[in-house]
Amino acid sequence: MSDLITLTEAAALHIKDMMKQNEEEDAFLRVSVNGGGCSGLSYGLGFAHEEGESDTKLEQHGLTLLIDNESSLILKGTVIDYKESLMGGGFTIDNPNAIAACGCGSSFRTAVNAGKPEEC
Repeated sequence: MSDLITLTEAAALHIKDMMKQNEEEDAFLRVSVNGGGCSGLSYGLGFAHEEGESDTKLEQHGLTLLIDNESSLILKGTVIDYKESLMGGGFTIDNPNAIAACGCGSSFRTAVNAGKPEEC
């Protein structure tokens, strides 16, 4: 399942820095999709210390990523990057399965999963 998610080197370096600052160097990076947001689905990135039974485990750029099976279906082919600009930096998530996104860019929906839309 190496084509499930691609984490760029820039994103991995930034995540490693965040892990070090938060004393989470031994943690996994959990990537998930949750219901909510204007368009119905939103991304989740966070540190985890336990692998779940339904998790897919990926190794990229020295990080271990965990993705639950339900999120895997929605995230297939997704690229997570980190970009710097004059206005600051931030993670970008390019999901080829997303067919619509909200104006604020923090939620999306796919052709087969509308999620649970909320008001902005």
